[in-house]
Order: sequence, then structure tokens, then C-alpha cells
Amino acid sequence: MSKLFITGQKRLSGCVEVQGAKNSALPILAATVLTRGESVIYRCPDISDVEASQRMLRWLGLKASRSGEAVLVQSDGLCRHDIPDELMRQTRGSIVFLGAVLAAAGRARLSLPGGCEIGLRPIDLHLKALRRMGAVIKERHGWLDCRAPHGLKGAEIALPFPSVGATENIMLAACTACGTTVIGNAAREPEITDLAEYLNRCGACIEGAGESEIVIDGVKELHGCDHALIPDRIAAATLLCCAAATGSEITLRGVIHPHLGAVLPLLEDAGCQFSASGNELRVRCPERLRSMKMIRTMPYPGFPTDAQAPLLAAAATADGTTVFVENIFENRYRHTAELARMGADIKTEGKFAVVEGVRSLYGAAVEATDLRGGAALMVAALGAEGKTELSGVHYLERGYDHPELTLSALGAEILRT
Repeated sequence: MSKLFITGQKRLSGCVEVQGAKNSALPILAATVLTRGESVIYRCPDISDVEASQRMLRWLGLKASRSGEAVLVQSDGLCRHDIPDELMRQTRGSIVFLGAVLAAAGRARLSLPGGCEIGLRPIDLHLKALRRMGAVIKERHGWLDCRAPHGLKGAEIALPFPSVGATENIMLAACTACGTTVIGNAAREPEITDLAEYLNRCGACIEGAGESEIVIDGVKELHGCDHALIPDRIAAATLLCCAAATGSEITLRGVIHPHLGAVLPLLEDAGCQFSASGNELRVRCPERLRSMKMIRTMPYPGFPTDAQAPLLAAAATADGTTVFVENIFENRYRHTAELARMGADIKTEGKFAVVEGVRSLYGAAVEATDLRGGAALMVAALGAEGKTELSGVHYLERGYDHPELTLSALGAEILRT
């Protein structure tokens, strides 16, 4: 297993490019199952979740390979409708293959997904929606056996919660279904819009992505296309938290500023100053942050749950008390016990975390237990006194493209072994 050794309290400076969005890459790679011909996905991050998706595509009979920052998929060889348990367990995003495989092959057999244990992600919304579209689904011994004996049909589907995964699965299933599908209370995340843009370039007919109602008119077939992923807003937020924890001034290139609309005001309240030019964003952070009072995670355009852990780590040394309210996942505070090893003063109960800022954290041996919790420990280590030994790096590899290289380019003292 890899480890990161991080020597803290090094000021960061310089300019780095933000990686392509992990949460766009996974559904878009799944969407290639629906197409014929070649798709080239540019700005595809070199992370283990993307590699897991490529393995699933190859298992299904497609050709998928990486060339630099791009992933190439040749989609003409679909010959299976099942994905084995060992592949499904490698990423929580694997459930998005359900709608794509069912639509392309007329049936799908998948086990329940794996990934980080940050709380329940019930898939009942996915299954209920697909059943409304004509799917017959049997759940047995941890497996889903899905068939569309009469083909998938358009339907009106009102989601009780704006689930990103359910919205994506419905979109994928509806693209080649017979008739029109309307998704009410759809997820509005930028990654939903990115998926719709890719599918429309492939010949789909999707309107309203990014709004609360999405309308999909089914078409007969889709073809491959070239597509560049949007920048990863969570990776950008994590880098901003690294700067905030170290009192640094850095520039991020390849940023879509509105995608960070819920993050930047909080960091401004903490004393950070921002200036934007084109797709670049410069941040100048004070030596010590001010507290940020209360932060509630919400579906987009609210504050993203994936950015909660890195910001909590930055708040650990802020002047005053910051309260976090986690409204999306119930196990998002697992990293706080490891932050306490570094001297953080954090009290958690249910969905609340109360962070009393301390003067300084100190290096320690800590272990990541999930992707964003690992990012929080990395942020804390950069601002801490002394050296931190961070294990569980395979969790970071699920979502961050070689973070040690990115941070080293900004002047961090970070070594991977």
C-alpha cells in the first residue's frame, strides 16, 4: 500500500491545472455502452475509478484504453449484459451502468456497487424509475436481474429527492427508449449537464439538463463523439482548502467559477480573497482563517457534501467555532477521529460537527477511510507542524489525479512511497 509523507507549514505558490471531473467521467464512460463507433473522452482524470470503469467496458466487449489525458472507447463490440461482483465493488459509481446496459442490451445483471463506506446510497429510486419505464427487475442475493421484455418506454418520473445517480440512470435508459421521458425534481449538478452534452453530441435529444425538469425524447440510435470533461469542482475546492490551511496564494487554471458558487463565499467569510480572469482563479489566504459559523451540505446549487471534509480540515485551525451540518450522508465524519490525532478539537453528534479552531495541528500517523476524508487529512497535514504519515492513499487515488505531483508543483513537501 502507498503512503504519503507530508511536511507541513510550507507556503504554496504557483499555478496548476484543475483535473477533469471524476463525477462526469464515470457516467459518460457508462454512456458509451449506448453508442456505436468511437468516443474520445478528453481531460479524463487518471484515477482508479476511471480505470475501474474501463475494466467494466472491456468486460462488456467494448475496447477502452488511455492515451495521455484521453480515454478512447470503441463501442461496436457489446457482447455481454452482466458485470461481475468484483468489478462492481470497485466503485460506488458503477450503478450508473445499470441504465446504460439495460437500454443497450435489453437486459442487465449487476451486483450492488461498492466504494467508500460513507453511508447508504439506496438505489430504490433507480429501480422504481426503471420499472416505470417497463423494466422487470428481480433482486436476489445481492444481485439485480433486469429485463425489458417489451423495450423501455418513455414515462413521467417525479423523484422524491434530486438524486444524481438516479437522474443519470434515467437519462441513460431514456435516450433510446420509445417515446418521451420527463424527470421531475431532477438533480441539477454540473455533471448532469456534462452528461447531457455528451449524449446530445452522440445524437440524443435531451433538454433541460441543469434545471429541475429534464425532458428526453427517445431516438433510435446513438453514435460516438469527442468530448472534453468539465473541470472537477471538488478537486478545485480541495486545492483552495489546501491554500487556506497554509495561508498561501495560488492560481487554479481551467475553472468554471459558477460551479464553485457555494464554496467561494464561505472561504471569503474566512478571510480569503479571490480574483478571477477567464478560466483562472487566484486565491490569497490569510495566515489564520476566521471561523465560518454554520455550513450545511445540500444538493446543487447548495454546498457540496464532497467538499465538506476538506473545508472542515481547513476550519480546524480557524479563529473561532465552525459548525457543519451534513444533510446528505450519515457517515461523512469518519475522518474526524484521525484529525483528532493531529490535535483538532471536533465534536460530532448525528449530522452535526462542531469545530473549535486550535492554534496549530501537529503531524501524526493517520489513515484515510474514504476518498474525501483522505483529502481532509491531506489538507490538515499541509497546515500542520512537523511530518504526517498518511496511509490509505488508495482512497485518494479514487478521485484525485496524482495529488502529490499537483501539490509538489505548488511547493508542498510531499513524498509518496
